[in-house]
Order: sequence, then structure tokens, then C-alpha cells
Amino acid sequence: MAARDIEYVELYTSDKHEAIDYLVSSLGFAKIAESVNFTMSSTLLRQGDVQLVVTAGPATAEFLDKHGDGVADIAFSCDDVSATCAAVVAEGGVVLDSADGNPVVPGFGSVCHTLLPARMDGDAWIPPGRRWTAVPGEPRRSAERITGLDHIAICLEAGCLAGCTDFYRAAFALDWYSSEFIEVADQAMDSIVLRSRSGGITFTILEPDTSRNPGQLDSFLDQNNGAGVQHLAFLTDAIVTAVGEFRRQGVKFLDTPDAYYDLLRERCPEICEEIAELRSADVLADRDECGYLLQLFTRSPYERNTLFYELIQRRGARGFGSANIRALYEAVERDRVIVG
Repeated sequence: MAARDIEYVELYTSDKHEAIDYLVSSLGFAKIAESVNFTMSSTLLRQGDVQLVVTAGPATAEFLDKHGDGVADIAFSCDDVSATCAAVVAEGGVVLDSADGNPVVPGFGSVCHTLLPARMDGDAWIPPGRRWTAVPGEPRRSAERITGLDHIAICLEAGCLAGCTDFYRAAFALDWYSSEFIEVADQAMDSIVLRSRSGGITFTILEPDTSRNPGQLDSFLDQNNGAGVQHLAFLTDAIVTAVGEFRRQGVKFLDTPDAYYDLLRERCPEICEEIAELRSADVLADRDECGYLLQLFTRSPYERNTLFYELIQRRGARGFGSANIRALYEAVERDRVIVG
């Protein structure tokens, strides 16, 4: 009954041209196919192992009115779709019928999960139930900077973390990987990381600590009108190169104070020779017991300043690094105060 991999992530948008232009021209995704009917217009994008579907039209109106641009569907492939549906119902969840016959499970907030059978041929699922037309003559980039989807960060209302993670563990057989309570000045949040046994799904699930002052998670929940996807983290093999390229193509990243890199020399002496390069790109570094990781967040390109993106390069590390979680939180908080 286990959920295995994320086959695609679907974003609903009020300005499809602008949303696609950002993902294609700035982040390097390629248009693969188009699907248009009376209620929605969708474009399938791909880079590395990541598939994004960008959708607009009347069918998206209710979601957009409540949440603005954001993730509406995270499609899972499953070992046994029927058994997964039974597990969802046993845990008090709901299974909805879709027009194409693939079940859909409401998840957190307004985000749902289309359930698909695992493919034995290793090919990626093209979202079913739509008439897709290949995009002809779409130029391919010589180098794809994004290789995969590392994790999805989810923001929940306070008090929902335990129940949500219990549901995903029981219904989709996601395993507990780690948990951490993060304090930054007078703010705090709880986090739990869940991961599928295949490694193809990693959710970092967050909730604010309401006994502290409100911060970025509270801001997200307010602007998003409830729970939702806070960011998508894209894997890259060369983060400094990718950040430089994406910056030239118009992506705005969060700034990192110089003092961070002074402390980094003490925390991670093994990468001292790289610190000047990391500083020039504002890239953060940390380690766990398995190795290093490098990370950087974009600013949100969307009107409500909710969904944003992350680049992450792993050099053996499997977790997220306690110091980096705090530094990333602080970076987003600084940006929230500036934008606000």
C-alpha cells in the first residue's frame, strides 16, 4: 500500500503565461506538452526527473480565489493503489473519483493527491485524463541544472502537525525520518520530516508555535488562507553555477549576512577553501553525520508571497542540517519583514 514517488506536482495559476515564463526562462524547465479543454488549460514542464503541470482556467477559480497561485496536486505513484485507498479510508480519509478513473485523496489544506500505479518501465507518468499534445520544436538546454525534487515543505496551522503526520504515515506508509523544534529569537516552529521507503517522497511538515510571536509561518497561513505547500526544493549537482545562471535569468534569491560565513569557517572547517565562492553566491552550507549539503531559497515570484523554491546540493547529507534550518528561517523572516 506504500506511496513510492512523486510523479508530478500541479500548480494552479491566475497568469499562466507569467508562471510558465518564470519556470522556463528563469529556472530552465522545458515545455513538453499542452492540454486544453473547456475548464482548464495545462502545460507539462520537465527538467531532470521533475515534472510540473501549470494549470489555469475556470476549474482553478475556487482554489485561486482562496489561496492564490500555488500547488494544488502532488501525484503519488503507489505499490498498490487499491490497498492505499483502503488504508486512507481506514484512517478517516476520503477517496474521490476522478474523470480519468484514478482516485484522488484530499490531503492538507486544499492540496490533493492523485494516486497512480507504479510504472515498471521506469518512465514518468504524464498526467492522465487529459488530451496532451506534444510541444514541437521546443529547444533543449545543453545543461539541466535541476536534476530532481529533493523535498516539499508543507505549512500547517498550529496544532495540526501530529494528526497530519500520523495520517500520512498510516495511509501512505511514509516513514518518520526526523523532527526538530526550531527557535529563532522570539519565534519558534515544530517540524517533522516524513520519507517514503523508496526515497521518492520527502515531506518537511511545519507548524508555528503560537506561544511565541508570529513569524513567517503565520504570515504564510494568513496569505494562503490556511495550510499549503510553502516551497519545492530542487536538487542540483552544482548549486553555485546554478545560482549564478538563474540570477542572470531573473531569479531573485534571499540574501545571506556576511557574519554567517565567518561562523561557517568554525562549523565546517573542511570546506574553508569554498567559503569565498559560497559567500559570493549567498549559498548556505551545513552537514550531518553522512556529509554536507548546500542550500539557497528564491524569493516568491507570486503575488501573495507564499510559494517559493529552493536549490539544494547534497554531498552525502541525508537530512537538512540544524544550523541551516535556522539560517534559512532567518533569511525568509528578513525577506518577509522587508516585503511586508
